[in-house]
Amino acid sequence: MLHGFGGTARHWDRLAVLLDRERYSPLALELADARPLSLAGALDMVGAVGAARFTLCGYSMGGRIALHAVATMPERVSRLVLISTSAGIEDEEVRLARASSDEALARKIELGSIEDFVLMWRATPLFASDPEWVQDVVAEDERRLSPEQVAATLRAYGAGRVPPLWGPLRDLEMPVAVLAGERDTAYCELGARLAQALPRAELRIVRGAGHRVALEAPEAVLAALRPSRAAKS
Repeated sequence: MLHGFGGTARHWDRLAVLLDRERYSPLALELADARPLSLAGALDMVGAVGAARFTLCGYSMGGRIALHAVATMPERVSRLVLISTSAGIEDEEVRLARASSDEALARKIELGSIEDFVLMWRATPLFASDPEWVQDVVAEDERRLSPEQVAATLRAYGAGRVPPLWGPLRDLEMPVAVLAGERDTAYCELGARLAQALPRAELRIVRGAGHRVALEAPEAVLAALRPSRAAKS
């Protein structure tokens, strides 16, 4: 399981409880620990997983990394679950502009405290509809990182840095579940595009949820992780 920006492997705690009950063996990777701290380093972490084959689940930033991992080692991934994510920014000019703005944001994060980041990220429009308890859980997770770690992961895995992967999606033959929260309209649209681009994908809109689906609706993620006959929808 690959977490999103500003978070840690603990993002998956509520889901991991459900997985343990059903005798799964969940493994949440800590993306800030990749060496080198880069997309290549993160792919090495995924490749070092002991199981010969596994289900791969990625949320937001972690979803983009998951797609690159599957593209490099498709024979090892039996099922893919993508949550609130996309295959990257296709337009090169837009991507370069995003990289520039992400670098400015990284510098701002480094100059402040982790509490400054918590308050700033909480105010992002993407999370405006999150219930207060979700915001509190996220803030607790964010406080496990230093400003330097947050900035470093943005530089390593930001949407302006990770290359887009829309074209190769048609070559991924494993079943894929694409999840998006009902309140997260932008990623519902991106999720629909992902599901159309992948040969064996199904789109699941999670009723009542926002961007942070694994926190608000871990049961929906558990259902998506179960083996099924995923078909385009």
